[in-house]
Amino acid sequence: MSLLQFRDASGNRGVAALGEDRVPRRVTGATSVRALAQGAIDAGHDLAAAVAAAGLGDVVDLDQVTLLAPIDHDDPAHCILTGTGLTHLGSAEGRDQMHRAAKADAAPTDSMKMFLMGVEGGKPAAGTEGAQPEWFYKGNGLSLVAPGQPLVSPAFAKDAGEEPEIAGVYLVASDGTPVRIGFALANEFSDHVTERGNYLWLAHSKLRPAAIGPELLVGELPQEVIGTSRIIRDGATLWEKPFLSGEANMSHSLANLEHHHFKYALFRAPGDVHVHFFGTATLSFSDGVTTQEGDVFEIEAAPFALPLRNTVATDTHSPVAVRAL
Repeated sequence: MSLLQFRDASGNRGVAALGEDRVPRRVTGATSVRALAQGAIDAGHDLAAAVAAAGLGDVVDLDQVTLLAPIDHDDPAHCILTGTGLTHLGSAEGRDQMHRAAKADAAPTDSMKMFLMGVEGGKPAAGTEGAQPEWFYKGNGLSLVAPGQPLVSPAFAKDAGEEPEIAGVYLVASDGTPVRIGFALANEFSDHVTERGNYLWLAHSKLRPAAIGPELLVGELPQEVIGTSRIIRDGATLWEKPFLSGEANMSHSLANLEHHHFKYALFRAPGDVHVHFFGTATLSFSDGVTTQEGDVFEIEAAPFALPLRNTVATDTHSPVAVRAL
């Protein structure tokens, strides 16, 4: 089962569920996935049971509604976006090429060292701690972009590149326990030229918006996720490539990535929403593509029924002056 959030023609929010028939039906009385998940946690049952208890109503015509991100929070500061890199088999190749250009010797780059740590220790036995992954802060709910909405690159950016991947979506229970409520397709939009300039600028390169959705997949992620990432320019496909995810294609287990995020107490504040991007090994940037305003990113993968599409836009910028009080 998957869940969608939408706003109808009257401006009212709703939640729809897609079952095996892939037909979206309104979840009776539900206006947000977060509230539905909170109710399930409070009642001590899973999200599918919460949907069944609420019941399903009319079919939702997706052409007549505005799709929202499949998770959000009334206070964007309590929706935290983070991610991990170098987590997928093959993900070190592009990063290693970026950083090797700055090195005169043949010694392994820090990126390759980090990747190999994951290969050797990223899938520990249950109950044990595995290798610590690369981790980054992406932003808060203000950075979360809905399907169909523009991904806005700041004017000072050097690049506006897609990163097709899977994101885990979490809600922290009242006792501080992180609860995974599902998975979503994601475009972890980044500035790869800035990152290539110096790997210590990785933190800067990640402070960009990101898109997820349209669906929240409830339950477990398949061991292997096979999808397609493409860039459409002026109505024609400019670039297209398959991408792989799921633990069968990863150097880390999901449990290990989740542990190394939620081990920090500040990420276990009751009521907070977390969207955590698990990484990718597929980038158009690695194939020499330079995106431009108006390009459309399209990401699709089974078991998600609907693709994630967003258009590149550019923001304006002038130097920021701080005013003394």
